Amino acid sequence: MAANTKTFRKAARYAVPVAVIGVVGATVALVPAFANAGGPDLPKITAQELIEKIAASDVEQLSGTAKISTDLGLPKLAGGLLGGGGGVAGGSADPTDKVAQLASGTHTFTIAADGPDRQKLTFLDGKDEYSLTHNGKDVWGYDSQSNEVYHEKADEARPAPERKTAERLPATPKQLAEEALKAAGTTTEVTVGDTAQVAGRNAYQLVLKPKQSGSTVDSVRIAVDAKNGMPLRFQLLSGKGGKPIVDAGFTQIDFKKPAADTFAFTPPKGAKVIEGDSEHGKDGKEFKGLESIPGLDGLTGGALNGAGAGEVKVLGEGWASVARIDSGTGKGLKELENDKNAPKEAKQFLNSLGDKVTGKFGEGRVFSTRLVNALITDDGKVYVGAVTKDQLVKTADADK
Repeated sequence: MAANTKTFRKAARYAVPVAVIGVVGATVALVPAFANAGGPDLPKITAQELIEKIAASDVEQLSGTAKISTDLGLPKLAGGLLGGGGGVAGGSADPTDKVAQLASGTHTFTIAADGPDRQKLTFLDGKDEYSLTHNGKDVWGYDSQSNEVYHEKADEARPAPERKTAERLPATPKQLAEEALKAAGTTTEVTVGDTAQVAGRNAYQLVLKPKQSGSTVDSVRIAVDAKNGMPLRFQLLSGKGGKPIVDAGFTQIDFKKPAADTFAFTPPKGAKVIEGDSEHGKDGKEFKGLESIPGLDGLTGGALNGAGAGEVKVLGEGWASVARIDSGTGKGLKELENDKNAPKEAKQFLNSLGDKVTGKFGEGRVFSTRLVNALITDDGKVYVGAVTKDQLVKTADADK
C-alpha cells in the first residue's frame, strides 16, 4: 500500500491529541504461547513465528471491502472540531476532512491495490460517494455530493514532511499492525490468541498486552491470514471493557490482481478541481482540532495536536508513558476562566470537557477520551498520554 506506516500517526494527528501506538518502546518481548482451540484448526505457531510470517508477507495485489469502527469517546462539538459522528460534515473532496471523520462512528469502504503505485478507496457511507485514487504520479479525491475533485502529485522524491495525501490515506489493518508491532517493547506481552475466521479466511490472532498498570489499553489484537501472513483485522481494546476503541478489518477480500481500469480517474464534467497544498486543506487552513476553539489558541502552544513549538519531555516508559509539553505561553486555564472578555464558547468547552483536578503540580483540568487523557495545568503545562486519569495525575505529581 502506498500509505506507509506513518498513516496511523497522521490520522491521529487530525483526529485525537495523541496515538496509543507511539507510547511504547522499540524491542518486542515475545512469549512462546500457542494458539488456543475455538476457531479453525490450524498448525501451532509461536508469537515469534507469527511475527516473522507478518514480516515476510508480500501481498501487493488485492480487492475487497473493509470496515472501521472507532469509539474514542470524543464529545460532539459544534463544527466538528474533533471530527467524526456529528462532526465533520460531508461535501468536501479534501482527504484531510475524510480522515478527520474516522475519529468516530462506523465507516465502510472498498479497497483495491496493485503494487505501491496504484490504490483506490471508495467510501460507502450513505448515498453519496467519496473515492480516493492513487494512480502513478497522481492522487485524486472525489466527492459526489459537492461534485468536487481534489488533486495532487504523488511525488515520493519529496522529503517526508512535504509528502501529501499518500501519507494520510485511511489506515489498513496491515498498516495498523505494523505500527503496533514497531511500538511493542519490553513492557509488552506478545502472545498468540484463539484462531479465527476473518472475511472467510482462516487466521491466527496476535495479542499485544501491556505489562504495566495505568494504561487505558487492555490489548491490541491482530488477525493474521494463516496462508499469506497479511493482517486482516486490527482491534484496540479498552481497559474498561466494552466495544473496541478501534476495530478495523476486511469483511471480504480477494488477492487477485484488480483490473487496470479500476485505478483510472477522469474528473466528471462540471466538477470543481482543487489542487492540493502539502499540509493544508482546500482553503489553505490547517486543521487545528482543539485549538480551533476561540480563546484556546495559544493557551496550549499547539500541544494538543502535535503542532506546538513548546519543549516536549517523555515521562515514564512503555504503555504508561506521558508526554509533558511546556507551551511557553505562561498562560493557564484559570486565566481563561477568570477572563471576563474570554469567548463564551471557550468557557463552555472547559465546563463540558474538563474535570478539575489538584495535586503537587497545582491545579488543572483533565480532558478525557476512552484512549487518551490530557491534563492542562494552570501554569500552562500539558501532560498527555494513553493512560488513566489517576495515572496521569500521579505522573504530573512525580514531575514536581
